Amino acid sequence: MEILMAFLIGILFMTATYLMLSKSLLRIIIGTGLLSHGAHLLLLTMGGLKRGAAPLLGEHAPSYADPLPQALILTAIVISFGVTAFFLVVAYRAYQELGTDNMDHLRGKEGHE
Repeated sequence: MEILMAFLIGILFMTATYLMLSKSLLRIIIGTGLLSHGAHLLLLTMGGLKRGAAPLLGEHAPSYADPLPQALILTAIVISFGVTAFFLVVAYRAYQELGTDNMDHLRGKEGHE
């Protein structure tokens, strides 16, 4: 299962990097979201994909799941949701003001391509 998760995380990182290197602001925001999802899966996989019981069973439980990676991922999901919402608001406002989402135009470069 860890091998499958490693491939999925690699594909998410690869796609996020490709999208973040594009010129469209919306693609950059989507790439940032995919990168955060890849990081969440990476944290979950590094914490161990065990099939155990609930995290808190008592002192003499034979197997249990580690609650720390799950707590870290829940916190990271909330933070990434807030950052993505902020990016979308800033991108929408930039599009209203300038009429484009091309990064070269937003930087003030009028490219001759």
